[in-house]
Amino acid sequence: MEIVRLNRDKKRALCILAALLVFFMTMLAACGVGVYNDSEQYIIMHIHREPLYPLFLWCFRSVIGEGYLPAAMAVQGIFTAFGITVLSEYLTRRFRLHLWEEVLLVFLQLLPHLMTRYVSALHIFLENSVMSEALCIPLFQFFLYFLLRMVFEERKRDRILSLLMAFLLSMTRGQMMTTILMWALICVIQMVIRKKYRAVVIPLTALIAVFGLRSLTVHVYNYFVTGYFMGNTYGQVNTLTNVIYACDEEDGDVFAEGSLERKFFDQFYEEANHLGLNYKYAGDTFRERAAYLEEHHDILKFQVLEADMSFYFFGLGKVDYYEQSSMSDDMAGRMIRKLLPVCFGQWLYDYILLCRNGFVRSIAVVHPLLNWAALALYFVSVGLSLYLMRVRRRFEAPLAMGVALLFIAANVCATSITIMCLSRYMIYGFSIFYMALYLLIRELYFQIKDRTMPGQ
Repeated sequence: MEIVRLNRDKKRALCILAALLVFFMTMLAACGVGVYNDSEQYIIMHIHREPLYPLFLWCFRSVIGEGYLPAAMAVQGIFTAFGITVLSEYLTRRFRLHLWEEVLLVFLQLLPHLMTRYVSALHIFLENSVMSEALCIPLFQFFLYFLLRMVFEERKRDRILSLLMAFLLSMTRGQMMTTILMWALICVIQMVIRKKYRAVVIPLTALIAVFGLRSLTVHVYNYFVTGYFMGNTYGQVNTLTNVIYACDEEDGDVFAEGSLERKFFDQFYEEANHLGLNYKYAGDTFRERAAYLEEHHDILKFQVLEADMSFYFFGLGKVDYYEQSSMSDDMAGRMIRKLLPVCFGQWLYDYILLCRNGFVRSIAVVHPLLNWAALALYFVSVGLSLYLMRVRRRFEAPLAMGVALLFIAANVCATSITIMCLSRYMIYGFSIFYMALYLLIRELYFQIKDRTMPGQ
């Protein structure tokens, strides 16, 4: 009987995979390759971009030559189809779901792709796009697959493979370094629960080693591409943008009179104030202030900070783009360390506003009504999880929700430090949240059903 069941499961998985492959290839044929503002940076292996996705494109370009993008987009779709199938099949087996329930899980994983295509302003179908998210999404599905196996089964192999996926994610998008921290935290929690206190040093050592390996890999990659042994630039400029936005004119007093940092601050503040790129112009309500910052972040960054620093450092002479980029990032870091303590209150207020929108966009769309609905869903998910664990002593569905909430919180809080929480940055938490919520509701239903059965 077990052989029959396994054969049936295999056929079901193959049918789902085939349907997904048809879907993604049809979307590629119908929509074509999507090339957007950021796409060129991935193609030319720009210093601002993490290595894995540019290398992914480079492999196709090296083998196929001109016209390689459709083949790369097809592989992105195939990879995503496999990721959806693997994760859906694992949850189906783990929670003994019916076929229609597995189809629901598949649909929940397809929904973000459909939303970005038919609901968002840009109408992007991610897997057809020259964007790092197209590779990051299937990598994240495989990360979740191995991480959930690690949570439920605690096997050493799954710990290693989930950490590997986290490393690859961090090499695709910098914000996904949070998955490495998330992996380490879950490992530590598991060891503390089982009172293996000495073993805690293992995930902590792995955490340091992986971050070190990531830094070394990025430096080596950039050396071969640019000739400079350096990390990716521009992260500090991103962070400084929201710090300058939160500053008052007198905050520049933290810099020595006549210093280069003071000259930059005075120039930034004067131009930002003239263009209305300061918190004082943002309006009164939470919604107005959050929307204003999101709308003006890029203007402040590109038209003021980047333009002024580029003009100055290029003006020194014999400075190429990579040196200028490194100098700008170094200057931004020095300014952040001095400015943030004096404008911290306003910066924190703005940061909370960005986080608030990030939490909403992780599971919904920012809208006055949907904001409250999203908040209610978070409360429901936490409440159901606590009830099932404390009262019903059921742990697996709450653990799945715990993984979803932990990732959403880490992703939102990390992204809000450097930039605003656009939907395409928050998209990763959508499917896992709603899949976990369905598993919670399903578990609650069966618990209530068992209590009302005769003889119970």
